[in-house]
Amino acid sequence: MSQMAIPTREEVEERTLDIELDSRPSSKEKSTPEEPEQGATTTPSAAAAAAAAAASPAKPTPVNKHLRPNTLTQIQSHKSTRSQRSFAGVDGYTLFSEDEERQTPTDGKEEVDPERKFEVGWDGDDDPMNPRSRNKADKWLIVVILSTSAFCVTCTSALYTSTYAQLERDWGTSREVATLGLSLFVMGLGLGPMVLSPLSEVSHKVEEPPVAPGASLMTTGLGKQFYGRRPIYIWSFIFFLIWLIPCAVARNIQTMLIARFIDGFAGSAFLSVAGGTVGDMFQRNQLSAPMMVYTASPFIGPEIGPIIGGCINQYVDWRWSFYVVIIWAAVQLGLIFFLVPETYHPVLLRQKAIKLRKETGNEAWMAPIEKMDKSILRTVLWSCIRPFQLLFLEQMCLNLCLLSAILLGILYLFFGAFPLVFRNNHGFTLSQTGLTFFGIFIGMIAGVCCDPLWRRYYTRLVERNGGESEPEFRLPPSIL
Repeated sequence: MSQMAIPTREEVEERTLDIELDSRPSSKEKSTPEEPEQGATTTPSAAAAAAAAAASPAKPTPVNKHLRPNTLTQIQSHKSTRSQRSFAGVDGYTLFSEDEERQTPTDGKEEVDPERKFEVGWDGDDDPMNPRSRNKADKWLIVVILSTSAFCVTCTSALYTSTYAQLERDWGTSREVATLGLSLFVMGLGLGPMVLSPLSEVSHKVEEPPVAPGASLMTTGLGKQFYGRRPIYIWSFIFFLIWLIPCAVARNIQTMLIARFIDGFAGSAFLSVAGGTVGDMFQRNQLSAPMMVYTASPFIGPEIGPIIGGCINQYVDWRWSFYVVIIWAAVQLGLIFFLVPETYHPVLLRQKAIKLRKETGNEAWMAPIEKMDKSILRTVLWSCIRPFQLLFLEQMCLNLCLLSAILLGILYLFFGAFPLVFRNNHGFTLSQTGLTFFGIFIGMIAGVCCDPLWRRYYTRLVERNGGESEPEFRLPPSIL
């Protein structure tokens, strides 16, 4: 009979630790040596290790404190803890609803919810009424129009800075008061989205009878009217154009300041609502490039504004700065009116429901938005309250807002600092001073061009995290 190998103390400790860390749900299997399956063979060393571990229960086995099972469980739980369920697209730009995230059963065996049996939805991305079924050229044309509209708004904010000297001369005002025209415009840009953004999602009752499809795309026979994105674009840009006229013909600084604030408020729709239109038209894997173009346009405007304004105000009266912007805004308004359709999915689904009710005679067909009962006042009030809730109750949101405020504050400080430095100290002309902002423009373009690299890095992080996105994955470019 051959002599059985006696296991060392290290082997016994390792075997005991393996038993304790076993992840099977049965606690009995974790606390006792594994029973060999029927027909399975057991090696002498394994049997001896199990016997030695069971023979010395009174003497606790010394285990490394840093490798205790409860500690490892806590670490594993901490590492696997995810943030609240997020419906953000893998590109990190667009927020998708829960219905879009929910997978549709394909085996045909799932029971249909009776309440959703007649709920109207898309027949895939090829549905003719679905904005994602448009050809690529039409989609990009809409993106370019909305991007240039946002560019026009932010360019108007900075172009005003080249009129300071003439305003001081004509109205006898100080530089500080003249600068208020810029500050109030930016304030309007910040306050406007809280009112204009939610209007695309609200409804109000109307006293109109049912109309045929096509007679009024925004009114249903159920007595509710939904705004959507297109009316917000049209009316906000109309008001933006109208309030440029008082700026051009103003006879005192008071008129200029009031008109500038309302102008910024009206133009802010293209800094908030337009991003939704881009997300409406493109699938998630196609969204990066168009969203990059759109998000870059508002940040390029403040650099181009002083260049245009400097070239105008050096040779003609300051009012021509606003005449040029009025002509530009009128062209943009025409492009929006004729070439930018409604893309908001809930509103388009309501139009599809109207068509189905007319064709089938079945009034049970309903779009999801027709079941909603959001009032304008309540929606706008909640839209005004929620930003402050996030600002004061979410530390990450507060930090990101502070970061954005610092960056934009530094950018707009340049509008006052560059003329003092380059005109007073270096003798630059007004047009040459405007060209000094070209360096910031080049840096902005370089930053935008780096977006595909950061998106690739972001996608890699998501893949390593099991396909789940986390907010912290967007921090590296911000830190750099």
